[in-house]
Amino acid sequence: MKNCVRYNRYVVTIHAEEEMDEDQLSMFDIECAILNGEIIERQRDSERTEWKYLIRGLSIDGHGVVVVAKMSPNDKMVIITVFKDE
Repeated sequence: MKNCVRYNRYVVTIHAEEEMDEDQLSMFDIECAILNGEIIERQRDSERTEWKYLIRGLSIDGHGVVVVAKMSPNDKMVIITVFKDE
């Protein structure tokens, strides 16, 4: 997932963009959180039986952020949602 950020191989859902706006987070904050964070939980999506991952890291200004993401069949990361972890 870190390589997906490094090589710009990710997409962001509309829901994640809305949550970023609500929590006043930028895409740089999300990228930073993924790059310095770690996977804290793996969950199986009950509808699609895909794995999704909760990644906890820090934003640019040091706030805790959790990113929920999954890998798509074409090896791109899909950022499903994000939220501050305070």
